[in-house]
Amino acid sequence: MNEPDAQYVKPPAEQPLEEMCVAKGMRMTDQRRVIARVLESSLDHPDVEELHRRANAIDNRISISTVYRTVKLFEDAGIIERHDFRDGRSRYETVNEDHHDHLIDLRSGNVVEFRSEDIERLQEIIARELGFRLVGHRLELYAVPLDDAKERKG
Repeated sequence: MNEPDAQYVKPPAEQPLEEMCVAKGMRMTDQRRVIARVLESSLDHPDVEELHRRANAIDNRISISTVYRTVKLFEDAGIIERHDFRDGRSRYETVNEDHHDHLIDLRSGNVVEFRSEDIERLQEIIARELGFRLVGHRLELYAVPLDDAKERKG
């Protein structure tokens, strides 16, 4: 089995988030622009409270309710994707054509993005064997760090 691409880096969106919003007919207020830029520049998967903290550092007039409304608007438009990583809060990332999966560290809450061609092939095989054509999937692995080198090799 091949190793997952540990160096997976999500490529930049083909179109900036603000342009995607305008293309979908959204009126882009200054506050929405700030929130869009914060989302687009996020290397993690922030929740609404974290988005508010970051956006508010740029423009202190942005309220938490504005962030909630904007996130819902962006999600409904298919511009961002919501994830529930079992930590009781919804987290967000921009939608990208480049598929990847997530491994969630249950101890730290960190989310590791990865891509594994072996997993992709196996999913296609399973769907085909069950009489289906796979049209999409979402894979979230929940894990805890290995405690020592012996466990890593096992």
